[in-house]
Parts: sequence; structure tokens; C-alpha cells
Amino acid sequence: MESPFKPDILKGRVALVTGGSSGIGLEIARQLGLHGARVAISGRRQDVLDSAVAALAAEGITALGLQGDVRSAASCEGWIASLEQRWGPGLDVLVNCAAGNFLATAEELSPNGFKTVMEIDALGTFNTSRAAFPALKASRCPSGAAVVNISATLQYGATWWQAHASAAKSAVDSLTRSLALEWGEFGVRVNGIAPGPIEETAGMAKLAPGAKEFVQSTIPLRNQMGRKWDIAMAVVFLASPAAAFVSGDVLVVDGAAWMWRPQLVERRAVSRASRGVEGRSRAVGLATEEKAGGGAGAGGPVSKL
Repeated sequence: MESPFKPDILKGRVALVTGGSSGIGLEIARQLGLHGARVAISGRRQDVLDSAVAALAAEGITALGLQGDVRSAASCEGWIASLEQRWGPGLDVLVNCAAGNFLATAEELSPNGFKTVMEIDALGTFNTSRAAFPALKASRCPSGAAVVNISATLQYGATWWQAHASAAKSAVDSLTRSLALEWGEFGVRVNGIAPGPIEETAGMAKLAPGAKEFVQSTIPLRNQMGRKWDIAMAVVFLASPAAAFVSGDVLVVDGAAWMWRPQLVERRAVSRASRGVEGRSRAVGLATEEKAGGGAGAGGPVSKL
């Protein structure tokens, strides 16, 4: 896909993407790099990080791998120190993308399973943002530093078998608003992105196995799942000067899927019924006008002021 943004729109920026060694996070890192940024990615597995950094470098992107766990405040603080040692003071873009999820009924979900997802998603977002705050304040970007928290739409109503992830993403959205409120005076913009069903991701394979056609049928926009590219482009937008006055918002990128409901009445039936109702309404209206004013043809007024 061809980007709608200038290739140097993020030139000179330094970005950190947690969970950036695979999936949506890697595509976000890739697009930030292709648009001019130097990109650091974090992850728990060194071999996966090394492969991701090599893939980014093969496309001419300056990239750095940072091993560690977002659940550890010490890891997050160490990443920022490594970034500043490598590329100097200041961080311009932080993308909190690290996440965990799995299917479980609420009654069979262990307290440890619930806690793990809450810690990766919510605590991890807090830990990294808090550790990065001094570097974000030191950003020299005219449009200010940008934090983008990758959320979800699970929590907008309710989602089967994902009570833990729904609770965690609700916390992430709330944190997005709180940080935007508190950090605005320092020129730090904080926003979120809520992806819908994204094809070719571990999430789809793990959370909706064998249900691709059904999932696509619940997406109003062309009945197609989104692409990792769609989420990455949304991040580029929020990191760019085009979003210089956008903060505290969560951008839903899901083809209107979170609003989907099954059709209770088929489209053609609605069309036929509405034409019949409108036809009767027009007939009644004309009859009323004729009775009240004699009709335009009789010279009488249709209505009185």
C-alpha cells in the first residue's frame, strides 16, 4: 500500500514501540521508520527482536532492539536510558502496543490469568509512559511529543470470553484520557487507537480460530477485516504535525465493526415498506391540503400563516 503521507514527515524523530517485534507493533515500527523516524522496539524474546531489527534495517530503517518486559518498571527505565545513550536526550513518539489476551470463561479464568493481562496491558502502558515522561518532555518537536496507546473495542459493550482483556483495555483508555489531561501543559499529546479485527495477526488466529468469514460478515465497511497497515497509518497520523491539536482521544479503526448488529429486517423489505408508508403519507397530506384550502388548483391557499 502507498502511504498518503510524505516520506519524511517524521524525519528526525525518535520513536519507541513496545511489543514492536511482531504483528501490529512491527508494522507500526516499520511505518514510523519508513516516514523518517529512528525506531526502537521492545520485546521479551531476544531472538525475535534480532530478527525484527534485521528486517527493519533491510528496508533502510535505523532500528534498535530492547529486550525486557513492560510489567517491570526497571525494564522500561532501562529502555529510555539506552535510547538516550544511543540517540541523545528526548523521545518524540511512544507507542504502547504490548498486550496479552486469550479466551477464557469468567468462571474458569484464574486470578493469575486476569492479573497477567491487566499487568501487560494496563500496568505496562503506565510503566512505559511514566518512565518515558522526562524524555517526552525533552522532545524538541514543534508539534510536541506523541504517546499512542493501542487499545481495543472489546470494552465498548461486552465481548464473549474476554472479561480480563476488556477490563484491561478499559483501563488503558482511561489512562489515555488522564495522561492527556495531566501532560498537556508539557506539550505531550496522548491518544489511543482501538483496532478492530485485523487480518494475519496472532490475535485473530488465537481469538477467532476458524471464524474468518463470520468475522468479516460483521464488519459494515465492505465486509473486510482491517490490515496492520491501517493501524500503522493511524499511528503515523497521530505522531505527525497533522495531529498537533489532537489529544485525549481514542481513534477507532475497525470499519464500524464495534457497532454491528444483525439485521432484523432485510434491506429490500425495508425499502418496499418505506416506499409504501411514504406513498400513503403523501396521499394523506394531499387530501388534507385539498380539504383545508381547496387545493392550489381551486385558487385557495394551501396553508395559512
